[in-house]
Amino acid sequence: MSGDPLWSIFLNASLVNNFVLAYFLGICPFLGVSGKLVTATRMGGAVCFVMLVSSLCAYGIHHLLVAINAPYLQLISFIVVIASTVQLVEMFIKKTSPTLFRALGIFLPLITTNCAILGLALFQTNKGYDLLQSLVYALGAGVGFTLALVLMAGIREKLELASVPDMVRGTALTLMVAGVLSLAFMGFAGLGA
Repeated sequence: MSGDPLWSIFLNASLVNNFVLAYFLGICPFLGVSGKLVTATRMGGAVCFVMLVSSLCAYGIHHLLVAINAPYLQLISFIVVIASTVQLVEMFIKKTSPTLFRALGIFLPLITTNCAILGLALFQTNKGYDLLQSLVYALGAGVGFTLALVLMAGIREKLELASVPDMVRGTALTLMVAGVLSLAFMGFAGLGA
């Protein structure tokens, strides 16, 4: 069990070691869904929910597998839980908001293969967090993921109105902005352990 206070775990996961801008996990939805602020916010909420559920399940699975002396099944178990959770979220969004479902497109099922979700499950078990710490870590990681998406979407919406040379429009500009955001978040590195 880690002795870190909950506020430290939250800030560390959301700002200092942001999954997208410091660990470079979850880049596919970060670049793909960050075109519009509304879509980015909702995708961030979906990822946050999946992270919380996956964290809870990963905690239980880890302890169960340790108890039956089968820790080698941990990775495949985490993948199955993440895939199942994403399917539930996808069905819920499709039923409640078909417009959002169409706007998220292929990126909603891609949460299943989002390495940020799997990284969360593996990181929390490696750090030895208890249940509450795991949930705070997942919430912090989800908030950090959402923050990165919303920042990128806001910047990209502003850049649509700016006069930018044709040579750097599109993917090139998006990658440059992502690099600058990553550098900005690396400034938080001195705050964490």
